[in-house]
Amino acid sequence: MELKSNHAFPVLTDPVPISKSRLGILSSLLPYSQQGASFSSGKYVSIPRKKPGKLDDVRSNGWLDAMKSSSPPRKKLIMDYTVEVATDDAEIAYCSWMLKYPSALKSFGQITNYAKNKKIAVFLDYDGTLSPIVDDPDHALMSDAMRCAVRNVAKYFPTAIISGRSRDKVFQLIGLTELYYAGSHGMDIMSPVSTTVANDHPDCVKSTDKEGKEVNLFQPAREFIPMIDEVFRTLVENTKEIKGAKVENHKFCASVHYRNVDEKNWPIIAQCVHDILKEYPRLRLTHGRKVLEIRPVIDWNKGKAVEFLLESLGLSSRDDVLPIYIGDDKTDEDAFKLLKKGNQGYGILVSSVPKETNAFYSLRDPSEVMEFLKSLVRWKKNEEARCN
Repeated sequence: MELKSNHAFPVLTDPVPISKSRLGILSSLLPYSQQGASFSSGKYVSIPRKKPGKLDDVRSNGWLDAMKSSSPPRKKLIMDYTVEVATDDAEIAYCSWMLKYPSALKSFGQITNYAKNKKIAVFLDYDGTLSPIVDDPDHALMSDAMRCAVRNVAKYFPTAIISGRSRDKVFQLIGLTELYYAGSHGMDIMSPVSTTVANDHPDCVKSTDKEGKEVNLFQPAREFIPMIDEVFRTLVENTKEIKGAKVENHKFCASVHYRNVDEKNWPIIAQCVHDILKEYPRLRLTHGRKVLEIRPVIDWNKGKAVEFLLESLGLSSRDDVLPIYIGDDKTDEDAFKLLKKGNQGYGILVSSVPKETNAFYSLRDPSEVMEFLKSLVRWKKNEEARCN
């Protein structure tokens, strides 16, 4: 489907006053100035790779430190603690960390006590949350048991997937029409048609889902698609000789995975990405778990995607709504931050090692996520049975 737009690109700018609308989309997406723009069409741009001895850029700008921090070794210094943690002390450190970020399973009674007489909305990341982290992202498949758990949750609560993958790809992996999907870190959202301000936004177009139902398609960065395609082709070409590197096109962002790249070659892959980004000032770099992600420079993230979906579902102006967001990555922190602000809901970090986070609770791995989702369904069934 061809998407047309007659408005300028939105970009990340200095902070602007918060509008009265809780969604705040119209006040945060500002026109882009054409000065300094770099966007060529046609073939990819060939950026000469620097030699390993000339990698000052990525060393001086902190990229390598960020790459290592997103892939921490077993022995590390944990913020808020004064001890250095060795492998055999990891479990002790994790238990200490859980004093600050308690298990959502062990705290389930507290969560449901707060949820009484409230409408829960569930938001889920995919990789590392519903599926295990694996060497090849194409093999990050959720189990049938997890799919069943997610399907059951969607029967009782509005449920959305917010993933860094493309929306089409994450739908293909999950295959449940009961859910709402937001791909590319929330830059590609399929939401229900309602009478909210979200539907009137210029980046919203009417579409149909897999079952033929009318939905809203929200894509605030859709005019960047040709640019992302061009960068993707350039990345593929310029990393093809780096063993283990894998490049993915998520439609509104491009990812360079270095999980299977020898650490001694990380500076080379970082410099390659750095040199390409210099040619595209309207794109920026973010770091994920052993992945470099190139995104449009717009004021949009997973937290804003949660706001948009709540608005689309007609839940944003209600006081009896409890959003729960479960995720494992740095990109999920924007959603955790949103829910933490004003105690709007609960962020739950999925991690088997201590991390600094804006989440309120924690879960160790996808198996605990599945148990938490099952517990939510059991609790809801019991609540309905009591009311009847």
